[in-house]
Amino acid sequence: MGTRETDERTGGTGRRALLGAAVLGAGGAALGLSGTAHAAGARHGHGHGGLDDLPVPTIIGHRGASGYRPEHTLAAYRLALDMGADIIEAGDLVPTRDGHLVCRHEPEIGGTTDVAEHPEFADRRRTKVLDGISVTGWFTEDFTLAELKTLRATERIPANRPHNTLYDGRWEIPTFEEVLRWQHEESRRRRKQVWIYPELKHPSYFRGLGLGLEERVARALRRHGRDRRNSPVILQSFEPTCIQRLNRLVRNPLVVLLWTADSRPWDFVETGDPRTVADLITPEGLREIASYAQGIGPTLDLVIPRDTAGRLTEPTTLVRDAHRAGLILHPYTMRNENPFLPADFRRGTDPDAYGDVFGAYRTYFATGIDGVFTDHPDTGLLAREEFVNR
Repeated sequence: MGTRETDERTGGTGRRALLGAAVLGAGGAALGLSGTAHAAGARHGHGHGGLDDLPVPTIIGHRGASGYRPEHTLAAYRLALDMGADIIEAGDLVPTRDGHLVCRHEPEIGGTTDVAEHPEFADRRRTKVLDGISVTGWFTEDFTLAELKTLRATERIPANRPHNTLYDGRWEIPTFEEVLRWQHEESRRRRKQVWIYPELKHPSYFRGLGLGLEERVARALRRHGRDRRNSPVILQSFEPTCIQRLNRLVRNPLVVLLWTADSRPWDFVETGDPRTVADLITPEGLREIASYAQGIGPTLDLVIPRDTAGRLTEPTTLVRDAHRAGLILHPYTMRNENPFLPADFRRGTDPDAYGDVFGAYRTYFATGIDGVFTDHPDTGLLAREEFVNR
């Protein structure tokens, strides 16, 4: 999930859909039904093949099980699968200098690798303007793949997850090709289809450098036979024009990510499009998104805003409006630690301590969202079980 989230009640209809999904999960195999989310898929009307096979609400391992392992490592992805996550966000995709796609939260890798400990790369540190923001560090586009493979992943937020630093230096940066091979192997080994949810990061920025992401992603998917409508690969980006371009290149399910209501997608800034996210989440804006995408990935604050004290207020109409447009909603990001929860669900002041995350899940699930990104898939799965069975 994107840069924009790093700092980070009525539920009758949604609950009925969840209960219907649970019934299908219990008896669907005997009846020949496609999966636990069949009823919800029909309600949303997206009709896009494999998406209907996913449980609702879908639990998406955010960069893997990043609450327990350094994010975007094969270890984090594997642990999320072991915990039972329905989908793994395997890949925030950024390019290397020689055109390979690798999985990092951002092109700047000073905060997620041990690059600063490599004196041979000291001269690569520089300041760049990334989507209008000045960023200093080391950038993937200044390294070959062979050079990046000499680095090792580290915990991105050690102040909140000091236990994760135990694993610093153990795993290398995976490529998108490696992830696709891993997906195939894990699906074979576990005898069930593994889903992944890559994000294309800063596509306008990289296109300006001659390192267009969309075509590289499409070629990789075609090589592995995963560029089809029912392929277990959902693609996402914060830039609507990136998703529109992908819509012409592949038939995969596509999702437009959305930051705060007053923000503008960077491709809109570059092209002079005056619209903000607030314009995109109107009924008219959602219908337009539905013409080229199957879903949206809003920040949770677009589903239920917070007041000035950080407490949840009343849900917006976004879930209802998106469903009416035929779109699924996979908002982001649930985390167990206090600083990332709404103020009404925090317990104490320890930044590493867990708050009332189950209460937060119940509140968000009650809005009828179709899934959620979470750093702690095991917690999300237990919260879903309790919500469906309550």
